[in-house]
Amino acid sequence: MNPLAVVNPRLLLDVLFASSIGFLLFSRVNEARTLWLLRGYLFLVALAWFVQRYANLPLTTKLVDALVLACSLSLAILWQGELRRLMELLGTGRLAVLLGNTQREFRSGSGTVTHITEAAGRLSQQRRGALIVLDLGSDLRPEDFLNPGVTVDALLSRELMINLFAADTPLHDGAVLVRGNRIESAGVILPLSRDSVSRYGTRHLAALGITERFDRCICIVVSEETGTLSLANQGKLERPITSSRLEELLRELVNSAESLPPARRTVVSSSTESLS
Repeated sequence: MNPLAVVNPRLLLDVLFASSIGFLLFSRVNEARTLWLLRGYLFLVALAWFVQRYANLPLTTKLVDALVLACSLSLAILWQGELRRLMELLGTGRLAVLLGNTQREFRSGSGTVTHITEAAGRLSQQRRGALIVLDLGSDLRPEDFLNPGVTVDALLSRELMINLFAADTPLHDGAVLVRGNRIESAGVILPLSRDSVSRYGTRHLAALGITERFDRCICIVVSEETGTLSLANQGKLERPITSSRLEELLRELVNSAESLPPARRTVVSSSTESLS
């Protein structure tokens, strides 16, 4: 007997596609708790499909379908940021991001960390609000920002960085985007995070928002009111930190981006304090 005559090709294709989607989802999840939720949800979906297809149990089918719907709504609320990001990627046709192949080669100049640290330290002493985005090889594009700002395309220097955040300049309220040893643009308006709205100010929410969306992107924040330094990475915020601690973290992250394979990621621990 021919085995292909027994197996339904459509069923085989259905299982293959579903398994591929499940594998893609599992490969993109790093947190154990999120992985458990995803496993439970996919188990319920598989159970609902099995009962509906192979068991003549109308009441059980209705109950399992209702449970899957309730879980779907709960996960939509819980993962609203991730789902919004997914729709953004699908809308812009950036499927490579979904497959995890988004990293670009990153090479920083010898003085990149020094210039950024010294500029942030000076701005902190002067209590000038600042937001510095350091792209470590992500897929950042102008459409990822609420406003891409003004193109600068200049060699990174402490003096230029400080001048861009001068209070009497039109660009000081936005972020400065740095790639390698160059300042790409200034006055960039970043998307805000929807988490901890009452805990953080606008600059900190902007730093969390951009780092939630891009793994290989970090953000330095200088509080305008207190001069406090903060560092955001992968949706986590460490604050307050000293200039020496900032330099240490930046060198660690930059060295990781230059030397480690794309699958390895450096996570900065979260330290939560209210914004003064």
